[in-house]
Amino acid sequence: MTSTTLFNLVTIGYFSAMILFLLYLVTHSKTISLLGNILAYLGFAAQTAAIGLRWYESYALLGDAGRAPLSNLYESVVFFTWTILLIYILVDLKYKQRAIGAFVVPFAFLGMTWAQLGLNDAIDPLVPALQSNWLTYHVITCFLGYAAFAVACGVSIMYLIKVGKEGGSGDAPAGGILALFPSAKVLDDINYKAIMIGFPLLSLGIITGAAWANYAWGTYWSWDPKETWSLIVWFIYAAFLHARFTRGWVGKRAAWLSIIGFAATIFCYLGVNLVLSGLHSYGGG
Repeated sequence: MTSTTLFNLVTIGYFSAMILFLLYLVTHSKTISLLGNILAYLGFAAQTAAIGLRWYESYALLGDAGRAPLSNLYESVVFFTWTILLIYILVDLKYKQRAIGAFVVPFAFLGMTWAQLGLNDAIDPLVPALQSNWLTYHVITCFLGYAAFAVACGVSIMYLIKVGKEGGSGDAPAGGILALFPSAKVLDDINYKAIMIGFPLLSLGIITGAAWANYAWGTYWSWDPKETWSLIVWFIYAAFLHARFTRGWVGKRAAWLSIIGFAATIFCYLGVNLVLSGLHSYGGG
């Protein structure tokens, strides 16, 4: 079995998990939510194995030029979806709120679908600028941060739906699908804690990226579009935390800022690479 075949199975697994989580919202069946969670966990395990297999395949194909599978757009999207599931599993283990799966697993499914159907999955040798361990540190820290922001965005959407239907502070319980949602207080807490995890990881990603840039291009910062947008994303989440600490921002304002932050994150990751020109080589896929 090749890594590509295994990634295809992972995509099917995430799709099935997503459907089951959505069915859970309709049926309120704990058995269905359990099956959705089992598929999500199995998909994560299979994706971990597939990433390891692709790493092995790079050495089998390229010899000493083998590398970690983090170097082009295909591999970065696959790794991004893996980190989303990782953060989701950590949230699930702590809060055990399976309705969150219906708002987070679709991010992973859509990412894997795009990677498998629309991106070049060839294993090519690294260009000289990417031949540095700083690349690995940079990609891992950035995408762990992005994944935390994805989870924060998902629970923020849930928060706005719940509070919007219940009205006011969301203290009055709602029926139907909303009865399966965590309380507004728990959703707000998950949003905050996810960003508290993601923000230092993004900061480390920017720092390691600067170190890598100095290694590759001889300067720590060159105002490349990717660097500029990374800084914009950093300021948005810094504003989120600053407003929470000093102004007591919670609830709707915090949820909207989290969603805006993730939209900026996606543009930084994909929009800048696909629309704007810059130094980041995997932009063309």
